[in-house]
Amino acid sequence: MSEKRSTHFGYREVDEEAKAGLVANVFHSVAARYDLMNDLMSGGIHRIWKRFTIELSAVRAGQSVLDIAGGTGDLAAKFANIVGPTGRVVLADINESMLNVGRDKLLDTGFQGNVEFVQADAQYLPFPDDSFDCVSIAFGLRNVTDKDLALRSMLRVLKPGGRLLVLEFSKPVNPLLGKAYDGYSFRVLPVMGKLVAGDSDSYQYLAESIRMHPDQETLLGMLEDAGFVNCEYHNLTGGVVALHRGFKA
Repeated sequence: MSEKRSTHFGYREVDEEAKAGLVANVFHSVAARYDLMNDLMSGGIHRIWKRFTIELSAVRAGQSVLDIAGGTGDLAAKFANIVGPTGRVVLADINESMLNVGRDKLLDTGFQGNVEFVQADAQYLPFPDDSFDCVSIAFGLRNVTDKDLALRSMLRVLKPGGRLLVLEFSKPVNPLLGKAYDGYSFRVLPVMGKLVAGDSDSYQYLAESIRMHPDQETLLGMLEDAGFVNCEYHNLTGGVVALHRGFKA
């Protein structure tokens, strides 16, 4: 009988097999208020982070894009506008509640034809090899159980020359900023989550999961180990968030 492996769910250590279900419960709980909470938590700055991600993606008309953990569709909508009617955007999320919110939002705002919606696990992407010009994952990698497996899966579905963009919370470069950020994350976020989304525990998990996520240099090494080339990262808002980019040879 194989030995059970453990992983982190926030600061708790849990069986690997249990993590996906625990994360799913978090996002089922917050899906309806996810966009509102993003605006409140970041003061709207998350829109600037996402705009920078779009710019660095260098996506062009007619290309194919996979947005993993695409949630409520912020990036997918922007990609769909760029690739146009001859392009293809797949909004993928492992969580059905988040995917439904994203699909409803995009369809309500007139997106159809070049956007597909797929419930998928980043570790086992259900797409053929060499399918996409660009793969993006924004604020989702830290929730994946086996990040190395997911990165290899992303590499597999990219076309040669294609690029991966990982937008994720990271480690502030200034200790004073880090201290203020910790205070905000652990004192303010759970209260805000309780008041706005009726759920403080999920936002406590959010704060903890950010602290357990690999820092900038570690994640850069993980991209390289997965097989990506020309890897780099950009610190945003003093390293509170970092955008990593890598290419498939």
